Amino acid sequence: MSRETVNAICAEFPGAEASDPWGGGHDAWKIGGKMFACIGTVSPGVAIKTDSVETATMLIEMGVGAKAPYFHRSWVLLPFDMDPEELRERLAGSYRLIRSSLPKKAQSALPDAAGT
Repeated sequence: MSRETVNAICAEFPGAEASDPWGGGHDAWKIGGKMFACIGTVSPGVAIKTDSVETATMLIEMGVGAKAPYFHRSWVLLPFDMDPEELRERLAGSYRLIRSSLPKKAQSALPDAAGT
């Protein structure tokens, strides 16, 4: 996997938008204005949101990912070289988590997310 592959996967999610909020070449993927994935300028992977600090800690302890620098402890940095299907599923999980946390009115304004 690579930055380009991760960006291509995230672009497939309905309503997902990329931005560079800090300048300098970050790829921050958002749904409804809330970030679900971020690639830093020199990052060896992609930071994703998990459902809890405990889940992030478990993934880090299992060697699946690492602590995502500059993010809350519920975020984890997944390496680009992880299994492509697992990376795709973890990106989709982060997307679904953030999307479901949006207010109902904001969710209803987004394209249908069936199958993500």
